[in-house]
Amino acid sequence: MKILIMDDEELAIKRLIRFLEELKYYYEIANNKQEFDALTNTHNFDIYILDINMPDISGLELASEIFANNKEAFVIFQTAYEEYALKAFEIGAIDYLLKPFSKDDLQKSINRAISYKKQEKSIKFLTKNGDEAYLLKPEDIVYIQADLNEVIFRTKDGFSYYSKKISDMENFLTTPNFFRIHRSYIINLDYVKSMKTLEQSKIEFFFTNIKDSVISSKDGAKKFREFIDN
Repeated sequence: MKILIMDDEELAIKRLIRFLEELKYYYEIANNKQEFDALTNTHNFDIYILDINMPDISGLELASEIFANNKEAFVIFQTAYEEYALKAFEIGAIDYLLKPFSKDDLQKSINRAISYKKQEKSIKFLTKNGDEAYLLKPEDIVYIQADLNEVIFRTKDGFSYYSKKISDMENFLTTPNFFRIHRSYIINLDYVKSMKTLEQSKIEFFFTNIKDSVISSKDGAKKFREFIDN
């Protein structure tokens, strides 16, 4: 995996370089947008590790630019500001590391990207709705709903059925963008547009491209908040 770092904080860069060299990953460094553009014009990178607050461009804005040009890219944010976590995941970040983080934290984030890349290449689901059949990739799925001994896949185009239990789907979809927020629901965080806190600290999730919303269980909301905080 080829990694591009963009951060303007010298100590953070030195710490990250030490971790990446110990983990034996190839990396390049950009200290500003001009250097970033020069590197991305001559190299193809798999993972981008970005700070949030930088002088010439925000990490969030840069991540949107990266995804517009490279749908297969993975972005990991490293920042001291936890309040940007939701926005980062909405944009499509694979992880959000709060400084200072450990080498193990970084390795876990990179492993998520590797796992997701492998899964993207290998998993497809043959689903049905009446007489019609659909071949869906994980990234097509907005959320999954349990329905007795099968599940309902919700995409931006509609609903279809797949003959597996929701516990099986949880085992298949191990990347961090899929999160089980209720015994009957797994949601794709890449499609989450906004959230609303309800009574008993439950969370209602709203999605891009569809009008549906999904409400978590109390326990699911607790686990989701812990996931975001970590």
